[in-house]
Amino acid sequence: MKSIKVSTEIAAPIETVWAHLAAVSEYAGWNPFIVSFTGELAVGSRVAVRIAPPGGRPMSFRPTITEMTDGRRLEWLGRFLVPGLVDGRHSFLLEALADGRTRLTQAEEFSGVLVPVMGTVLERTRAGFAAMNEALRQRAEAATTAPAQR
Repeated sequence: MKSIKVSTEIAAPIETVWAHLAAVSEYAGWNPFIVSFTGELAVGSRVAVRIAPPGGRPMSFRPTITEMTDGRRLEWLGRFLVPGLVDGRHSFLLEALADGRTRLTQAEEFSGVLVPVMGTVLERTRAGFAAMNEALRQRAEAATTAPAQR
């Protein structure tokens, strides 16, 4: 098993960050990594996701939502072709920090027989997580400061 994780602190309340993360139909307009996401955010729901890892080929898959804690956590399990080849448990965790900021942690645990030969793919995926987290940070922070600029 291999895992990757990227955490980003965001100067916005957890509710604002969650609102943008959960608005999956808007991903195409701002998200550089998950460029398309359709389906219902509900446990047991099968969704359609298209990712575009930096420097890699875009790919589509249909994971199943395995955990959904409104305002805090979203997790899904995706598989490449058949179970056990490459399985990925992807998660987003939001933590409220004492000063009104939010820590976003995007992670994935990969298992399966092909995982040991996926080094470049995993590094590109990590870069995609970082790019998405940064785009979400900018979006949430802009939404937080927008009313003050009027």
